[in-house]
Parts: sequence; C-alpha cells; structure tokens
Amino acid sequence: MNENVIVLLRFKSQPDKGSYAVSELTKLANQVKEEPHFVSIKIHVDPKDSSNILLYEEWEDENYYNTEHMNTAYIKDFQANSVNFLAGPPDITFWKVSDLIK
Repeated sequence: MNENVIVLLRFKSQPDKGSYAVSELTKLANQVKEEPHFVSIKIHVDPKDSSNILLYEEWEDENYYNTEHMNTAYIKDFQANSVNFLAGPPDITFWKVSDLIK
C-alpha cells in the first residue's frame, strides 16, 4: 500500500483574481516539483466558482513537507505575494490512503 501523504490545500481567490491565482500557483508548482520527496500536484478549479481552487499534492515524506518544503524561499515569497490575489491563507489537510480499489 502506498504510504505517501496526500495534502489538500483549499484556496479562495479575491474577486475576479481566480485566473491570476491559478497562474501564480502553477508557477509555484513548477518550482516545487524539483524538490526531494515530491510526487505530484494537481490544480483544480471549481467550475461553478472560479475563486475556489484546490491543490491535490502527493509527497513521500510529511515531515519534509512541513519543514524544509514550507521554509523554501519560493514558498515564503509566494505567501508574501499572495495577499495581492488570495482572500487569505489556504485550508491545509493531510490524508493517508486507507484502501486502494482498482
């Protein structure tokens, strides 16, 4: 069974800044994908409300995510710049696979 951690990040963009927020998140994801323990990121947008953005991330190491990853310069820069397009910080939750059905 896969022991990777799934990280869900729910963002809310400021009004009329959903596309810009997705663009900035995409730029960030392209930097993040070079990190150790990174597996994948999927960016989802609510088709009924483009200000709702969900990142579905998979990592090999939750401790790495919470320490080294969160302390990278580009994460800090993104957080500082996000006040220009996000309504606030994301809601972040961590998940583990309980069962895999194919």
